[in-house]
Amino acid sequence: SLLFLCARRMVAQHPLPVLLPALPAHLYPILFQAAFLDGRPLVLRDLVTAWPFPVLNFQRLVGRRELLRDHPCKLCVQAVILAVVAQLRRDLEEPGRDSRRFRLRLLDMTGLPDAASGRAPDGMSVWSGTVALAKACVEVSKHQREFQRRGSKRHKGRSGAATAAAAPQPPGVDVHADLFVNGTSYGILRDALQTGAAGPLRLHARQCLKLQYSNVDVRRPTPESAIGIRCLAGQLGMLPSLRELNLGSSRLSGNLRQILCDLQAPLESLELAFCSLLPADLAFLSQSFHAPALKRLDLSGHDFSQSLLEPLRLLLEETSASLLHLDLMECRMADSHLDALLPTLRRCSRLRFLGLYGNSLSTAALKDLLQKTLELPDLRLVVYPFPVDCYKPEPPRRIPGSRRIYEEPMDGERLAAASAEISQLLANSGRTDLVWTYNPYGHGAMDYFSL
Repeated sequence: SLLFLCARRMVAQHPLPVLLPALPAHLYPILFQAAFLDGRPLVLRDLVTAWPFPVLNFQRLVGRRELLRDHPCKLCVQAVILAVVAQLRRDLEEPGRDSRRFRLRLLDMTGLPDAASGRAPDGMSVWSGTVALAKACVEVSKHQREFQRRGSKRHKGRSGAATAAAAPQPPGVDVHADLFVNGTSYGILRDALQTGAAGPLRLHARQCLKLQYSNVDVRRPTPESAIGIRCLAGQLGMLPSLRELNLGSSRLSGNLRQILCDLQAPLESLELAFCSLLPADLAFLSQSFHAPALKRLDLSGHDFSQSLLEPLRLLLEETSASLLHLDLMECRMADSHLDALLPTLRRCSRLRFLGLYGNSLSTAALKDLLQKTLELPDLRLVVYPFPVDCYKPEPPRRIPGSRRIYEEPMDGERLAAASAEISQLLANSGRTDLVWTYNPYGHGAMDYFSL
């Protein structure tokens, strides 16, 4: 837009501090967006220092997750954090000064993509963001204690100490962020959550837990694994606000009930990709209080060509009123299996995302799916597999001069023709808001908190 082009020109003319006091508040968001996307950390520092709103939300300011994913952001995110720290330190040291231009009370950094999943070479990983925020919280809390101690020394005696304790404290800033906990971030994060709870900069995690690749494997139960399952269930039961749980790539065969049995409230997002689930696990889930509350369900990597298909259909029946996001990628489904699920899928009236990549489906089955799901008003994205009829009939061959690389068995002309047919059906339907793609990486995955 013309406004954005003007904002881009302005942020290129740093420094801005002289201009900021005269700018209307409604221009700050567009300036923030331009500065972030153009990689202007010094401009972001000045904007945050004079931020005129109580909330600063990265996703709302910058826009689509694709923009966040594809632009360098490490220095920019660090600049925002450092600006908040500097402002809080000034508030502690000069509590009586005029701070009308700094009204920030909530910094929302949830949803920033992990650098590993983006294309920007100098992006910030969730781990490094966790450490940076934790260090900032600890630093501000330490500065607060030192300031209070200096004040107590200046006012000797009990009355002086009482005066220092009664001195007005700045309201501070709450930070909402995705936190990555491992052996190297645990210590500083624990200190930040413990010491910073009542400090000027308060760190809050999302209501979610990700335990992918946790090496849980109970396919061959032992006394030790049974104890571990009970311990895990007990710890999960101590998280009353838990809404999102990811147990991807854990071999949970037959133990889903034991793991989820102590939860106090229903989950809204459950990711169980490649978990070697059994029919009993899906049967438990469909009968649990989680089913009617689920908004996101990922069951990728399971074989729904045999005994799991009917339990899956029953589970989808129970989640049909709430489900927004369904991942069934690489589930060995053929046309007949999709045909059996289709009536239930059509009852998922709020569905926004459907992932079917990696299944053995024909062009005819995909066209039938498209036509029969057009009635779902909220459906926005379908990731479909390469149609089986688009593969070359001959087996893949070794490329001359190479030991490992094989020719792609896909027939490019057939795939282009199938894609054109699907695109034409979409165009004829008038659903310009609906995207069908066979590229599983072409669109940012829907974040639970955006559902």
